[in-house]
Amino acid sequence: MARLVDPHCDVALVGDSLGMVLHGMPSTLGVTMEMMILHGQAVVRGCSKAMVVIDMPFGSYEESPAQAYRNAARLMAETGAPAVKLEGGAHMADTIAFLTRRGVPVMAHIGLTPQAVNTLGGYKVVGREDEAERVMQDALAVQAAGAFAVVLEKVPMGLAGRITAALDIPTIGIGAGAACDGQVLVIDDMLGLFTDFRPKFVKRYAELGKAADAAIAAYAAEVRTRAFPAEEHAFPDVLPVKGPK
Repeated sequence: MARLVDPHCDVALVGDSLGMVLHGMPSTLGVTMEMMILHGQAVVRGCSKAMVVIDMPFGSYEESPAQAYRNAARLMAETGAPAVKLEGGAHMADTIAFLTRRGVPVMAHIGLTPQAVNTLGGYKVVGREDEAERVMQDALAVQAAGAFAVVLEKVPMGLAGRITAALDIPTIGIGAGAACDGQVLVIDDMLGLFTDFRPKFVKRYAELGKAADAAIAAYAAEVRTRAFPAEEHAFPDVLPVKGPK
């Protein structure tokens, strides 16, 4: 997958959403450091152009800046990725500053933060009405702390535009409108690998899930009728004798 992404995208984000789309978890909360390292190593091997950024999983950085540094350093050392991403705004500013002062490039993530889904009350839009100023302050705080970019997830598009105009670092939107400096989508959503899940902010650029379902059904049917493997897919008992040239 990384090799498909690499020629076209500037950044390849190894998101903890892999817990849901690849491992069938109900949320990102069960994702471990070992899972992020394993997938991060594969993506780094597949990318020669795109910058690889790896999510820090839930519980790997919230306890203290020192804990965050140990785990960020491990992610970078064991995968070769040049940067990490962590969720949280103003309350994570001290941790971001601690990491960046010690050579760890940090991409921030504000708005809807999926690791905090239980306190947010669901996967809802964040930043409407009274919440807008708090999200703006989160953006300013992570920039001041040294983040090199910030993801804005499920933020109203007008607010996302104002944040983008107010910041010097790039904003990367997901469900935040076109005014952001860049965009990110879960590739499984973008390619339509899931036929029963379609968030409002996702545009399907392909329907590979339906194509895969049809291909697997055709394979199973041909195996049952012995149409596959055909003679051209098998090896003869005796190699043919080559005559003189």
